[in-house]
Amino acid sequence: MPLVPEAIERLVTEFGRLPGIGPKTAQRLAFHCLRTPAEMTERLGAALQQLHQQVQPCARCFFIADGDLCAICSDPRRDPALLCVVEEALDVVAVERSGEFRGLYHVLGGALSPMDGIGPDELRIAELERRAATDEVREVVIATDPDVEGEATAYYLGERLAAAGVTVTRLAHGLPAGADLEYADELTVARAFAGRRAL
Repeated sequence: MPLVPEAIERLVTEFGRLPGIGPKTAQRLAFHCLRTPAEMTERLGAALQQLHQQVQPCARCFFIADGDLCAICSDPRRDPALLCVVEEALDVVAVERSGEFRGLYHVLGGALSPMDGIGPDELRIAELERRAATDEVREVVIATDPDVEGEATAYYLGERLAAAGVTVTRLAHGLPAGADLEYADELTVARAFAGRRAL
């Protein structure tokens, strides 16, 4: 006879599938749900159900939307000539938090990773090329992650988008604010020098 009821084991398994949740955290969450009033777990279940019923990718940029277009694509104050390319929807949230970007976005759905079987056809690159080919788009800012996959994706996109006649730029990489130069690795220092600007 199992020590823990099957319903708890199933919940632990499902929590364990979430990113950043290890076995112990999954177990703590499951037991927390057991201790809380039934109304709370019912609200959680209802919220999870509504997630897929009410939220889908934006038809234009593939960010998240509760209608055909997301709040950013629907905003007439955004600059349609400026397009920022990111890997995932969560990256849009990070860029928006900065308050520095007033253009539109394009979410690729990942980065090129041949080792994981992710090539250009698995990403939304064809849709990006169609958007970049319009007269409206003048600059594409590539904001993929500064890791191997992100850099490869940025290089690939730069090559492909150059043919569309738009300006292609890449987010600068370098020393974070408040960091000591002596603790920075060589690649970070090299990028800081490459991305230097006039004062």
